[in-house]
Amino acid sequence: MTVLVSVKINDGVVMAADSASSFASGMIYNNSRKIVNVREGLPVGVMVTGAGGIGNESFETLLKDLRQRFSDESGIYPHWRIDPGSYTIEGIASKMRQFLFEEKSVAHGASTWTKLRVCGYSSGRPLAEVWEVNLMGDACPPPNCVQSEQEFGLRWDGEYEALDRLVFGLGTRFNSVAVKHGLTAEQAAELREKLVPDLYELLFVEAMPIQDAIDLARYLAETTIGFIRFSVPRPKTVGGPIEIAAITKHEGFQWVQRRSARQSGET
Repeated sequence: MTVLVSVKINDGVVMAADSASSFASGMIYNNSRKIVNVREGLPVGVMVTGAGGIGNESFETLLKDLRQRFSDESGIYPHWRIDPGSYTIEGIASKMRQFLFEEKSVAHGASTWTKLRVCGYSSGRPLAEVWEVNLMGDACPPPNCVQSEQEFGLRWDGEYEALDRLVFGLGTRFNSVAVKHGLTAEQAAELREKLVPDLYELLFVEAMPIQDAIDLARYLAETTIGFIRFSVPRPKTVGGPIEIAAITKHEGFQWVQRRSARQSGET
């Protein structure tokens, strides 16, 4: 489990993630990297939640392998190279699906369950977009646009409970609890639809400065980490350092908060 947060406003999109990774063995490690710049110099980033990797390769390594193909400085992968003057976010997400699902996951039995969120600007476009690639075992549908250029706001994934309660005013178990107390499943779903608009807490405006969007993304990630830490019955599957990146039209992809080389073991 993990927490991913993206905040999309007029001036760009902010990405925030924790560093916890859970494995089938029951081990939880708090030093995973879940945000990667798709290609150096391009205003595009990707976040990942779900399985920690495919086979013996982590998603951090796989995404960096893909980044090398997108740059193709060696000339080995000319059909993978991204042209900075003509790429689209949809096209990048499609290549990501091809590499991770068709080339990697299928080769390992297509048992990977992972969501990748691709954020950034298509070449020459004025506003950012957000797309998702969903590896669902033996299926991986075409990439889905979850926020077009004209759509703004918050998106979170991985561990939903804390932010569902904070923003929607209702936890993820509302429907099942309502059924437990006498409503039919249809009545519970209908009631939820009626309550959420009244309980919804608006935390952003499209015109907010990018620094405030950064602060909001950090707050939402910290809230989830704190909620999981102090919730007695919940497994501690969210935690570790928070990493944050901001993508804007003119500054491109920039790290805002990142573990130091000493913390991450990088040189």
